[in-house]
Formats: sequence, C-alpha cells, structure tokens
Amino acid sequence: SAYNWIATSMRQLCWAHLVRHFKGFEDRGVHAKRIGLALQECCDRMFGHWHRVRDGTLQRSSFQQYMRPIRSEILDLLRQGSLCDVPKVAGCCREILKLQAALFTFVRVEGVEPTNNTAEQAVRRPVLWRKGSFGTDSENGSRFVERILTTVATLRRQKRNVLDYVTVACEARLRGQAAPSLLPQPILILTEPCAIAA
Repeated sequence: SAYNWIATSMRQLCWAHLVRHFKGFEDRGVHAKRIGLALQECCDRMFGHWHRVRDGTLQRSSFQQYMRPIRSEILDLLRQGSLCDVPKVAGCCREILKLQAALFTFVRVEGVEPTNNTAEQAVRRPVLWRKGSFGTDSENGSRFVERILTTVATLRRQKRNVLDYVTVACEARLRGQAAPSLLPQPILILTEPCAIAA
C-alpha cells in the first residue's frame, strides 16, 4: 500500500520476492506445486536472459523478443493459480495479477532492475549500525542519523566523495544557501518489494 500513490506502470515489482512466493506454492498441494515449479522455471529463463542483457552479451531488443512468450506463460500460470483450490495460492496469484502492469517494467524501460536487491543492500549498513549502537535517544538524533546515512548511501551509490559533499553542504548552510543536490537526475521508476501473503 505504500506504493499505491504511484501509477502501477511507473514501478517494478521485485522478482526476488515473487520467486520466494512461487517457491512457497510447493508446500501447498499438488496443483499449487505444479504452478509454483512452472513459474520458477519461467523466472529462471527470464533471469538467464536478463543477466545476459546486464553483462552486454544480449541486446535489449532481443531480450524484449525473448520475453514475449515468457511473459505470456507467466500471466497464464498466474491466471491458473488464481483458480487454485488453495485459497492462499489463489489469493496471491490474484494480487499479483492486479499489479501486472508493474511486473515487466524492467523489460520496457532501460535502467530499471527486476529486483530491489540494490535498495535492500543500501539499508543493510544502517540496520547493522542501529543494532550495534542501539539507535539514538532523541528525535533530533534520529533525524540526523536518518539524513546522514541516506546522504552517505546515496553518494556512495553515485561514486561521489562523501566528505567533499558534506563539506560543501555545511559551507552552504553557514552562508544561508541551499545544499547541493543529492540527485543528479530525477528518478522515475521505483522498484517495490512484493508484500503479498502466500
């Protein structure tokens, strides 16, 4: 629901989370297992092609052609799953189908990843910091930590120097000027975790 304000066509569901749901189907009876295994096989083919696009051994146009039958097969399997006699499997498939415009954005839009692994890796350091330091004791301390950790993660991702940025930002503050931008270009597509009960 945190992503409901963004048009479905402007975001990407995380396929790593979807694959976990499909693996969970295996424990829910013969029909659910068959659908889950077939969906996983489609995902294996999809990721095989995607990794080749990412490493430069497959052109995006070829990838898009290869994805047409895989996309159709996945949607057909999800429709079959939505009719499954196991309510949790059927419900999960129906929820995914409601968001189908966000399933294949990474195929259409260059620069969009099929998973949110990058985002989850970015929050790993702050989570470890919080566990090791027991967090903060004040509202102001919490605001500082969330802002500085976000700044550091953003700059590292962009391969920008953290100390240089913080120095310029502090100097700008002392002069009453706006801080330099953390975003060199607008971000148009978000990759969201798939929080669908399986």
